[in-house]
Amino acid sequence: MAVRIRLRRIGKKKQPQYRVVAAESAGPRDGRFIEVLGHYNPRVHPSAMSVNEERALWWLHRGAQPSDTARHILAKTGVWEKFTGKPAPFQAAAEAVEVASETEGSEASPQAG
Repeated sequence: MAVRIRLRRIGKKKQPQYRVVAAESAGPRDGRFIEVLGHYNPRVHPSAMSVNEERALWWLHRGAQPSDTARHILAKTGVWEKFTGKPAPFQAAAEAVEVASETEGSEASPQAG
């Protein structure tokens, strides 16, 4: 049995919400699942994400493969970094951009005064 960590869509029409679940890889998107690991709501700003870190790590250590979107959610909540020991590549790039913009902002303020 190959297990994947993926999203399961819930909610009304045009108002999606998702559950992060561990499910068999051959099953349908909204079909049977093994365990709910968290929630994701993209309709609020900023997007609401919550993951049961302990259970997600348990599944990852036993070979569960996350989908791309689930991996992104795990990285944003910090679970992926604990699993791999290093930050996700897209997070490292975003942090580098934030640091660069902060240093530019601090250099520009003395010139304006």
